[in-house]
Amino acid sequence: MEIKGILVTELAPFENHIANGGEKLLGNASSIKRRPDGRVYVSGQMQRHVLFSAINRLNLSDPNHGNTFVSNGDGISNQIENDLRADMGGFMHPSKGDYSGRRTAPLSVTPAVAMKESEIGRDLLMRLQNNVKGEKAYPNGYLIRDEETNNSSEDPNKQALATKEFSECDLMHMNFFLDISALSISKAFTYEGGFNLGTKYFKHASEEERKRRACLYLKATKSMNDYANQARNAISGEPQQVLIVFDTVLSRKASRYFTAEEEERINILAELEERGAKYFIGNDKSKISVASAYKDALNFLQSNMLYDPSNGANILTFQEAFGNA
Repeated sequence: MEIKGILVTELAPFENHIANGGEKLLGNASSIKRRPDGRVYVSGQMQRHVLFSAINRLNLSDPNHGNTFVSNGDGISNQIENDLRADMGGFMHPSKGDYSGRRTAPLSVTPAVAMKESEIGRDLLMRLQNNVKGEKAYPNGYLIRDEETNNSSEDPNKQALATKEFSECDLMHMNFFLDISALSISKAFTYEGGFNLGTKYFKHASEEERKRRACLYLKATKSMNDYANQARNAISGEPQQVLIVFDTVLSRKASRYFTAEEEERINILAELEERGAKYFIGNDKSKISVASAYKDALNFLQSNMLYDPSNGANILTFQEAFGNA
């Protein structure tokens, strides 16, 4: 099979989380992001951050990673041949003033959204300090007056109370899509007399490396963990249910699978089968687990070919291809 797109749609349970915080609406009250219908969500920007964090860890542990790396989101290079974020996540360098300063991302995501209205709780946070305005704390826990320091002025920041919203339990729906036609490949247009007369493709990595990057992407969708405000709370975004689609066309229709009624689900899968797409479904509450679905999907990816619109063009760095653009 010639794979043109890889779609992953999944459901992941989040418990007692503020995976994507909002603005402080009232003083020290930190809020969680939620839609008008009451369902909390994690923004697409945060989803990309978490995904590339997972790709970075997987790439570093891969013995075949060579010179590749994942740049920080605030300093993306244009080295598609080495920088996985530049390749899959795209970049925009307005100062360049031409095509060589931008790249549309082959990898796209949707926000993660709770499947039903969320139950919001509030956590009380306190910062207390004993030694304020001339009082000294002793090991027995008592406070006595210290006249030597009694001339200090009272600092309201010494004591602080704040509340933080959190969502009690959500089954979050999220989607990821990788456009294989643009993976490690750039497209340029040829003009003559002001008219566009053709398209040219530049290839920046070997087929072996392109497939390695596709595998990293697929594995990363199973390892979503680096959410905001969760450094100490260990919130996991790893899927409980998943649908992985290797498609023969560029289509994201299957991203509706888990939000659809039973009849629509049947029709979505039938449409995939009709055009020769291959899909894998996993559910940790059924006989075919998420881990089994990913294992079978990765084996399928390794044994099939990726679509190459460049038709096997010579491999060039991005600078070699567009340095004079």
